[in-house]
Amino acid sequence: MIAAIFAACLVGLAGIALYLWQQRSKEKERPQMPKEWPLLPRLLINSKERRIWVWLAKVMYDQQIMIKLPVTRFTIPAQREEAEHWYNMLNRVYCTFTICGLDGRVIGCVDVPGAAGLSMSNQTLKYGLLSQCGIPYWVVEPDNLPHMSQIRTAFLGDGALRANEQDRMDSRLKGVADDLHAAVSRQRTNKSTTAHEHHGFEPTSPPPEGPLTEGWEQNSFMAPLDSRGAELRQD
Repeated sequence: MIAAIFAACLVGLAGIALYLWQQRSKEKERPQMPKEWPLLPRLLINSKERRIWVWLAKVMYDQQIMIKLPVTRFTIPAQREEAEHWYNMLNRVYCTFTICGLDGRVIGCVDVPGAAGLSMSNQTLKYGLLSQCGIPYWVVEPDNLPHMSQIRTAFLGDGALRANEQDRMDSRLKGVADDLHAAVSRQRTNKSTTAHEHHGFEPTSPPPEGPLTEGWEQNSFMAPLDSRGAELRQD
């Protein structure tokens, strides 16, 4: 009897020791905050995106332009219990620019294709998702800009451009177009000069962007803020 009790105690102590060892191992596996972060600042947009940014700032002069905003930041799942599923699917999806009004309501999204272009599946996903939310989606190239009246009408409606603003905006956009062409010319000249100085080799391109973070533990897609939940939802 005593031997059985003694054996049971040994088994219990062994179990406790194993549990403590496992907990200590888990603590060691947790990433520690570094004293010095191995990171450097980088530009938020590239030169091609910056040209569209400048153009949008002139065309959508009365709106706000957000850069690379995830779609989960301004959408909400219809069924709250499915939030985690849709968040895991969409938390890496974003458009180059998101245009919104001063009330925080998104009125349109613009994508600028990268060096490798923009896949049709990517465009189809965003177009389908955003159009169902009533948000126009455009893909814009710096060398093939739409007329300002087209994009303002698409994003703001038929009354977006008053007749007395047409001449003023055309003049403003002409200046923007001239600046964009000048910027492209300077960039090509600089590349040619640099290539010549380096014996015909083109300068190396910036390193590709790394993967986006996994998201927030607490975010407005999973648990929308009370201060804006009702106002931004539409039937």
